[in-house]
Amino acid sequence: MSFTCAGFAQETKLKTDERIVFYASVAQRVPGETNLWRAEVRGCVFEPQKRRLTFGLLREALDLKNVEMTAAEVKVFNERARPFLVDHERGKRIFVRCGGKIYPAGKSGAGGQFSNQILLREERRGESIQFAAWLWPGSTRTFASEAFLLEEEGLSVISDIDDTVKITEVRDRHAMLRNTFLREFQPVPGMADFYQTLARSNGAAFHYISASPWQLYEPLAAFVASNGFPSGTFALKEFRWKDRSFFSLFANPEKYKPGVIEPLLKRFPKRKFILIGDSGERDPEIYATLARKYPKQIGWIFIRDVTNEPADSARYTRAFREVPAGRWQIFRAPGELKVASE
Repeated sequence: MSFTCAGFAQETKLKTDERIVFYASVAQRVPGETNLWRAEVRGCVFEPQKRRLTFGLLREALDLKNVEMTAAEVKVFNERARPFLVDHERGKRIFVRCGGKIYPAGKSGAGGQFSNQILLREERRGESIQFAAWLWPGSTRTFASEAFLLEEEGLSVISDIDDTVKITEVRDRHAMLRNTFLREFQPVPGMADFYQTLARSNGAAFHYISASPWQLYEPLAAFVASNGFPSGTFALKEFRWKDRSFFSLFANPEKYKPGVIEPLLKRFPKRKFILIGDSGERDPEIYATLARKYPKQIGWIFIRDVTNEPADSARYTRAFREVPAGRWQIFRAPGELKVASE
């Protein structure tokens, strides 16, 4: 992976119907440097498909073929399905403009995904650095995103999405599919207020993670923004529906989530972390395992109860063994939670 802070007289070459989606990411201050930041740039290049037949195939793959939809549900389904029905563009060299300079952001692979780290000399004026794809002169299209500035010390909240901040009902496959593909996303009551309290009183940064596919990034980011949650980075699972069954969309969080969380813990060893999830799948077990491995970094674990298991149940006793009692809590309403400033 290459780094640069020099300008490049190059541009991103896109056809008129090709698009880029950038994912909000992290920028880290370079040790020993006053205004030098190492920023991640990540995203996907694709071309929308125009064949109507594929929508029917997608409904069948999701076991929604015989489900009667209202006009509102059809509209939502078409919007959510569209990112799954694209041709991913391989071999595209992406360049971004930031602070008056051009930087290489990587070359797209088979799934259209690209990533790179770039060095930016930037005086900190806010919470993030803005950047946009550098296209040919005269182009009126804009593909933009941001990298959030994280200091070496501070508080970070790593939050699950499904059934933690958004009602998904992952344990009920039928309800999960409807809540994901047919309905407007609904927030878990009170969670946005709790997160905003953490942001204001503790200066917390936020990292939203899920085993949901990257194709849902744009509606999920819009959901977070429109429902009053603090802005933050996103980590979702790479998925191409042509390669595997749709039934694996939300599968294997126990394999996926540690691979996302652990690199963040290692990258910021001096930060304190709060892990927030729910009891519907394996968040308690995943988070507790990480807490035993990184006891100095993980300050609190909060688990939203969606399975009606008491805190003294055999499951939690087993999961949170050797994790101090004051460092984890099972809750039903976010009003039960409190985090002291450290």
